[in-house]
Amino acid sequence: MPAPRRPISFPQDRLLVEQDAGAVADRVAERLIQALTAADRRPLGLATGRTMEPVYAALRRRLDDLDPVVRRRLLEGWSSFNLDDYIGLAPDHPASFQAAMGRNLGEPLGLSPAQLRLPDGTAADPEAEARRYADALAAAGGLGLQLLGLGENGHVGFNEPPCGPGAITRCVRLSAATRRQNAGAFGGDPERVPERAITVGLAEILAARSLMLVVTGASKASILRRVLEGPPREALPASWLLDHPHLLVIADRAAMGQGG
Repeated sequence: MPAPRRPISFPQDRLLVEQDAGAVADRVAERLIQALTAADRRPLGLATGRTMEPVYAALRRRLDDLDPVVRRRLLEGWSSFNLDDYIGLAPDHPASFQAAMGRNLGEPLGLSPAQLRLPDGTAADPEAEARRYADALAAAGGLGLQLLGLGENGHVGFNEPPCGPGAITRCVRLSAATRRQNAGAFGGDPERVPERAITVGLAEILAARSLMLVVTGASKASILRRVLEGPPREALPASWLLDHPHLLVIADRAAMGQGG
């Protein structure tokens, strides 16, 4: 019989565990609404991926439940920056993050590209585009609430290991593990996943006012435990989030390794 796992020492007031992915999505959507209605709000930092799709569905439902005047005012003031996008993938490619954000938020909410911003992966000079995107983020005052998923190799955004906390917005080469993880959007073939991407760096992520790491599913249980047990290290880029004073981790029971 295997020995029982020791409890994770991560502060319990910074960890919310929900029953399932649906409950996680509802809780995250509630926090996003709070950030959007804050008097001193800064731009949201948004993410893509399978974890975020139910989150954005829950956010749309909550927005639809608002008073129409309040909803219109909130959407008129919307400002967000996405973490990343692939280099060389056309914006209308169904697997591009620009297309994903259009499906999840842009089209249903009527948000303009000037409100729902992503790096341009088709720019002739991707390095210059990364610098332009970083400058635009800085000019907007930096990030308020940054929403984050967790890669199976410990990346956040496309900050692949090894990565230190000073990494800035830049072009990166995707690891084989990340390309395998994202292959589902490319017919299951990792070779069809672009080799490079533009990503917001850990430096800009850690400068956000608050961070929300969202993790669901049993496949993430092992990596989430490694991140939460610390200490922060380059081999696990997400572990640098532990140093942020306003980090909240929201996970379902499966991601916490809790059966039933």
